[in-house]
Amino acid sequence: MQCVVNPPYHFSLIPMHRKLFFFFLPLALLFLLQTTHAQASEDGDVHFSDLIITTSKTHLLLFGIINNGVTDEMLQGLQNGIPIQFTFQVELNKTEKNWTDLQLVTMQFQHILTYDTLQENYRVEINEKNQKVESFSKLSDALKSMNEINGLLVIELSQLIPDSSYQLRLKSTLYEKTLPMKLHYIVPFVSWWNVETDWHTIEFTY
Repeated sequence: MQCVVNPPYHFSLIPMHRKLFFFFLPLALLFLLQTTHAQASEDGDVHFSDLIITTSKTHLLLFGIINNGVTDEMLQGLQNGIPIQFTFQVELNKTEKNWTDLQLVTMQFQHILTYDTLQENYRVEINEKNQKVESFSKLSDALKSMNEINGLLVIELSQLIPDSSYQLRLKSTLYEKTLPMKLHYIVPFVSWWNVETDWHTIEFTY
């Protein structure tokens, strides 16, 4: 079953099988999913798509893809030794009418892309996967890993109350690390890295 909001934002509930991420769910729950975020004004805006909230046996999981996050200027900097870093922020709140929201989760994690000029490969560090580092020979594969939130463990299901309302908020900031002085003449303008998405809000009933 799939619930889709007008492009470019696709919010889906997958009861058993998510082919995109090759993830099989032993236990699935159907969530009532609603986004309160408007569409991006332009196709070129940085935004999330394919946002999915689902469950494993033990945890609430989040999947998603960030689009238009990497520019040609960023890739030029990458080849000259400047890492590309995305910082993601995730919040989960329990909501109840006429009551103040209760924050259950707030987390921040990074995806960092670097290029090894000696080995001529790309490396992506995934903070939420215990600092997992993946190596790729192709830039396209590295960018795919960089752009994906793939089964983020948001919260244990034991901490959720059945038939209660919850709100998940997601945001990403794209920015440069401090540049080595020798690189300032190569990439003198880095304003194109100071970009962030809007907050994406998903409301659902567990």
